[in-house]
Amino acid sequence: MREPVVNESAAEVGADPAETQEEPQVESQEAEETATESPEITFDEQFYPARPKALRPIARRRQFFAARPSLEFDGLNKTYVDWLRNQSMLGDANTMARQLSGQASMWQNSYARPNPRAAVERAPVWFTAYPLSFITKDGQSFLSALGDPELWDAFREIGIRGLHTGPVKLAGGIRGWSQTPSVDGHFDRISMAIDPAFGTEEEFRQMCEVANDHGGTVIDDIVPGHTGKGADFRLAEMNFRDYPGIYHMVDIPEEDWHLLPDVPENADSVNISPEAEKALQEAGYIIGRLQRVIFYEPGVKETNWSATKPIIDTTGKTRRWVYLHYFKSGQPSINWLDPTFAGMRLVVGDALHSLLDLGTGALRLDANGFLGVEKSAEEEPGWSEGHPLSEAANQLIGSMIRKVGGFSFQELNLTIDDIKSQSESGPDLSYDFITRPAYHYALVTGDTEFLRLTLKLAMEIGVDQASLVHALQNHDELTYELLHFAAGHREETFELGGEELTGAEVAEKVQNTMRERLTGENGPYNAVFTTNGIACTTVSFLMAALGVKDPDAITPEQESQVLDAHVLLSMYNALQPGVFALSGWDLTGITALDRQTVGELTSQGDTRWINRGAHDLMGTSPDATTSLAGMPRARSLYGPLPEQLKDSNSYARRLQQILAVREESGIATSTLLDVPDVSNKGLLVLVNQLADGALQVTVLNFSDQDIAGSIQSSHLVPGATVHDLFSGEDVGQVDDLCSFFLELRPFQGTALLLKDPVEEEVTE
Repeated sequence: MREPVVNESAAEVGADPAETQEEPQVESQEAEETATESPEITFDEQFYPARPKALRPIARRRQFFAARPSLEFDGLNKTYVDWLRNQSMLGDANTMARQLSGQASMWQNSYARPNPRAAVERAPVWFTAYPLSFITKDGQSFLSALGDPELWDAFREIGIRGLHTGPVKLAGGIRGWSQTPSVDGHFDRISMAIDPAFGTEEEFRQMCEVANDHGGTVIDDIVPGHTGKGADFRLAEMNFRDYPGIYHMVDIPEEDWHLLPDVPENADSVNISPEAEKALQEAGYIIGRLQRVIFYEPGVKETNWSATKPIIDTTGKTRRWVYLHYFKSGQPSINWLDPTFAGMRLVVGDALHSLLDLGTGALRLDANGFLGVEKSAEEEPGWSEGHPLSEAANQLIGSMIRKVGGFSFQELNLTIDDIKSQSESGPDLSYDFITRPAYHYALVTGDTEFLRLTLKLAMEIGVDQASLVHALQNHDELTYELLHFAAGHREETFELGGEELTGAEVAEKVQNTMRERLTGENGPYNAVFTTNGIACTTVSFLMAALGVKDPDAITPEQESQVLDAHVLLSMYNALQPGVFALSGWDLTGITALDRQTVGELTSQGDTRWINRGAHDLMGTSPDATTSLAGMPRARSLYGPLPEQLKDSNSYARRLQQILAVREESGIATSTLLDVPDVSNKGLLVLVNQLADGALQVTVLNFSDQDIAGSIQSSHLVPGATVHDLFSGEDVGQVDDLCSFFLELRPFQGTALLLKDPVEEEVTE
């Protein structure tokens, strides 16, 4: 039930706490009308009158469109300032907060500690969508397509119970009266409003209802590290009330503007050079260089700082700012320790809007490891990764989400130690940056040694595999930065391939192998993505790993091998504790785009666009050549889901079998006990303990050779019967050496259940 808006004037509800001027009369009238609506009496309220009402706050977002006079777009143009205020995220956040404060429903859920297994039980398998690449029916929006009952019927049949929508709110920037496009796939958010390109708020709510009817959960995104250059940033440039406090931005006095580069014509800012960065640091304005420059590109982004052009603020003073952006210049970083706490209020308000107003059940925290930054010792880079403030901010965000009944997961590409520490009181789940590059490396080399090393390190450090989201492809590249080895433990010694290597050498070895095997002449359809990894789809990765140099000339035998290897990677991610996630690119077997078709998007070095080809999941628009957003349609090896569900050997049907075994046996919420040494380098063995205490063993062959060998672990009980969960047959018995024998074909795997001999005797 939608609760009535608190009976306050629109000026009070829509304004920042420090603001006193009235909002436009249009908004005031609408708020009064909403406030006088008669509340509907629900079943719960009739029979349980003491039960606190479900929270359903309403964000402001009744955008006021003033007449647009031909005036300067600066702080002296009151009409322009008011127009920006009525679109700001901070204003909406304040509106949400006033409706929620003092409500009993805010205290009905525990929130202090993450609960990964509860999150996994709620949504153990996710489909991760990407709005820009989703092909829909003619005239159908992205959100309407995701809320189609036929899609959810297919999801339920396969075993998918979670839907991660990807970013669907307005993103990009504002220049004058106009909105500018996103510079990073809609992760540069500028509003709580749904982008009309993807649908409407009502379609979003309908999608959540359909998901719930099918036993599913919708997962949305928040971006706690940065915004786009929208209304909030433009108001910050004008030094308007609390808005500069949202960002890491420093006002540079005019007498020191000579330290700043000139801003090119038709641009609103310019990335400063390393020399200017050092000069501003020595002058005491900024902390200087940070630990790394993400998206580094010569002549485009050489530092993490940019300078604005001169702009007149609301008092008539002309200002220039230097602002921090870990990512692109259009993504100014949020300041989590400003005295106004404006950035914190903005992010928390965005989260509550998604959970309580739109109706989602969970949120992804994008790039949440960069929320703290401070000056380091002389000549050392600023401390910007693994900072305690990030941990504190993530605890606050995760706690607030749990407090209103949701769960969260973080995309945190840092060391295993950082992932562990951030997970102790922050988000419930973490993206598996620990083993994701390692299982790709295992497939490329036919050797699981590095994968076993990463799994064992995670166990030693104390990361629970059930707290991880094990994923196939997402919208990003195949990440191989390996920051645990390349940064946090670069001087520590590890054994790999019979050698004693430092962490830095391990990272270099893995990265060089991946670059050589997956790009260049071995994989000309893939591309290196800056220093982060390889731009590729799962299928184009497999093609390169299996020696397919020309996708257009792939043979039926090679396609079959790609399918087998794809199923193997699906088994690795699904047959262990935690969430299993996959995308439409995986479900339909999408290959990489020809980079010429997305040349404009990749022109500044962001090669990831080649792995974001448009795909038609349900086969509703076979003649479409692009998505609604204009992404070119990519080649599909597997076809749409309705066709695959008619074929018992299709990827979707084989995936269904894997997920059925996972669900019936309870693997998702099990505990990883052991990653034993193996008799053949292509083997991987995972020993899991199920909730009822039984042992489950996952065995995978990452090589292109038949393997017959012994599976051994000290956890295996002699005399136990080895039962294959896929075939339903007993396939062996554990001997006195705590081992059993198994044969696997190339790229094959299985899940085994050990039946305790004592229990079997009792049953008999």
